[in-house]
Amino acid sequence: MFKLSPEGIEFVKKEMVRYETKLSAVIPCLYRVQDENEGWISPECVAYLSRLMDLGESEIYEVLTFYTMFNQKPVKPLHVQVCCNVSCAMQGSRKILEELKKQNNSNVTLSAVECLGSCDTAPVLQINREPYMEKVSLEQITKTLQERTSS
Repeated sequence: MFKLSPEGIEFVKKEMVRYETKLSAVIPCLYRVQDENEGWISPECVAYLSRLMDLGESEIYEVLTFYTMFNQKPVKPLHVQVCCNVSCAMQGSRKILEELKKQNNSNVTLSAVECLGSCDTAPVLQINREPYMEKVSLEQITKTLQERTSS
């Protein structure tokens, strides 16, 4: 059964009073839940957060399902999100994603995302919640993943 740490509970309580409405606190609270639940948000987590924040589960799901930064399925230690929107696709991101899938790295979850908001530096990807890798090449990301999975 999912439960936030005491620090996580305190974080949620502070976030709820930080904003004008509790709904505005859902995004940072979902991040906290995801961080404390091995990188994803299960239905059990939504029910828990709903009770803790005194919000309807549907209000939590509205945010959870809208944003690609929240994982609704378990992810591996390295979650690589590759932007596949127009600018990135024109610069080869979809090809990069397909080639990464062929590498079959057991420690990596690959996701195509709609937009990372950095069109001028396409192609762009993000590993976990780290800063973007911009103007990335297949060779560059392959080397980065090899380094990260071998250490």
